[in-house]
Amino acid sequence: MHVGLGPIGAAVARQLAARSSFRIVAAVDIDENKSGRDVGDVIDLGRRLRVKVNGDLRKAAKASRPDIAVLCTSSSLKGVMPQLEQLLKLRLPVVSTTEELAYPAARNRRLAKQLDAMARKAKVAVLGTGVNPGFTMDALPIALTSVCEQVNRIEVRRVQDARTRRVPFQQKIGAGLTREQFEQQVAAGSVRHVGFTESIQMIGDAMGWKLTRITDEVRPWIAEEEVCSELLAVDPGYVAGLSQEGVGYVGDEAKILLQLDAYLGAPESFDSVLIDGSPRIYSKVQGGIHGDIATASMTVNSIPHVIAAAPGLRTMRDMPLPSFYASR
Repeated sequence: MHVGLGPIGAAVARQLAARSSFRIVAAVDIDENKSGRDVGDVIDLGRRLRVKVNGDLRKAAKASRPDIAVLCTSSSLKGVMPQLEQLLKLRLPVVSTTEELAYPAARNRRLAKQLDAMARKAKVAVLGTGVNPGFTMDALPIALTSVCEQVNRIEVRRVQDARTRRVPFQQKIGAGLTREQFEQQVAAGSVRHVGFTESIQMIGDAMGWKLTRITDEVRPWIAEEEVCSELLAVDPGYVAGLSQEGVGYVGDEAKILLQLDAYLGAPESFDSVLIDGSPRIYSKVQGGIHGDIATASMTVNSIPHVIAAAPGLRTMRDMPLPSFYASR
């Protein structure tokens, strides 16, 4: 059952519809323009699935009896808690793209404890995953350290030419704003990548480092010349995107560095991981990992493991490594 059919939710649904081992039995969305329509039409699948979008989560679940719910509605753990509570009352395991669910940080520990208790009571698992957090800036560097006898420091860098990304992503990085508007929206929390704190905490716990503080700073990337995406044009002097840096410290020592440069017109897209240790490891994905495709894929490929997982709130640290499979 799909809960949320925005751009990412629709991408997940299209992947599931293409694989014979899955069957979509229900879909829920609060958008009145989607309610009552066939899911295949809503997600631009090119064919109908004979499943209507419902506005009522409980009724949709009761009528279809799904094996798992896919939740793609919000980045905020607090924001999705009411939906998670409903799903767990129905004893449904959940895989979600909610960034703050991937590895709940200190500010969400109370909610995480409540969620873990509810999931254990329902005897199902809940997992937050995606590309970032969920893979490129946490699970991947953690996996690379498995061949190390010593790790001193970890650096992860993600550079993206945002012209290839969907418009909501371009808006989330502040493209087209003035510097003043950018600073205002950063302060309001509407412009930034959500998940740095979660990824840093996940890495720190995996390494056995007791982090004393975590910083997360966002700066504007100002266009020096006109740059355009398919639906957005940015003049010189306006914001083309953002540069965000997160650092995890042990005492005064920076042990974990995450840097995201996402802006329209980046000359090169890539994902890199540096493990400063023994052996020293440097890995670079030329061209970068496509954020939207990877987020949907991680969600889909994690479904069998979530269904089989021990009850409670799970993370990518304690789940089996997912992989692509065509059908089973």
